[in-house]
Amino acid sequence: MKKNRITELFGIEKPIVQGGMVWISGWRLAAAVSNAGGLGLLGAGSLPPELFREHISKMKQATDKPWGVNLPLMNPAIDELVKIVVEEGVKIVFTSAGSPKKYTAMLHEHGIKVAHVVSSSKFARKCEDAGVDAVVCEGFEAGGHNGREETTTMVLVPQVRKATSLPLIAAGGIASGQAIVAAMALGAEGVQIGTLFALTEESSASDAFKKRCSTLEEGDTMLTLKLLSPTRLVKNELFNRIDEAEKKGADKDELLKLVPPGSARRGIFEDDQENGEVEIGQIASAIKEILPVATVMQRLEDEVEETLNLLK
Repeated sequence: MKKNRITELFGIEKPIVQGGMVWISGWRLAAAVSNAGGLGLLGAGSLPPELFREHISKMKQATDKPWGVNLPLMNPAIDELVKIVVEEGVKIVFTSAGSPKKYTAMLHEHGIKVAHVVSSSKFARKCEDAGVDAVVCEGFEAGGHNGREETTTMVLVPQVRKATSLPLIAAGGIASGQAIVAAMALGAEGVQIGTLFALTEESSASDAFKKRCSTLEEGDTMLTLKLLSPTRLVKNELFNRIDEAEKKGADKDELLKLVPPGSARRGIFEDDQENGEVEIGQIASAIKEILPVATVMQRLEDEVEETLNLLK
């Protein structure tokens, strides 16, 4: 893979970023991706402040390569998490689920590079106004929380490319070298990969989660909870209850009762595959093996080279 603005910005060998996923992206996964030449991200969304600090400490011991953290801005503890990032000398932050304006300038003052995740070209332009260093445009194929616009990655990337001159990272439905080449042909300079890394040996997700997600077929996930925060879930008993309630016109309060705090933890980190939120991307249906991160990264690189050679 060639060097470009993304590899130069983050000081990495390969323009591959591992998504900072709740209950999945702990220090083992992030360090493995960084050690393999990509950019590993700690997922702060499921880490209480002191545990977040502990994972940062373990990252420092596990790799001497560049790495970062993902900070969901809607997290109630966001101010404390940002404080820890500064105190611990973290150099790269990916923000999501909120406006990048609130923290970008302050993070820059501490020498921290900032990327922000968006689901539309409109929000990409706002990122440029906010002064972020890079934009991640995520199509609605992605797992977990998603954009209300339901724009697919292949549609979104070229529109965001036209909307901003910032270094651009594509996300959503990317799990092969062929998909990386396609994203770059549309204007991306790097990719952020979630689902593929969620189903690796180093992922913090439970074995039950990995087994369930590696047996999914096309159509086994769907975007739901649009009144709250659109979320892609595996179709299980919880999904069926949500779907039934939504079809009956349930309001926000009724839906909140169906997904109390801890639902994502039960579905991803624990073993409750029927009554927990099992969040994974559409591309899970193409992933049938649980492999080490190093193997996945090498396979991606080989597939990129093979695809480029076919196109010559």
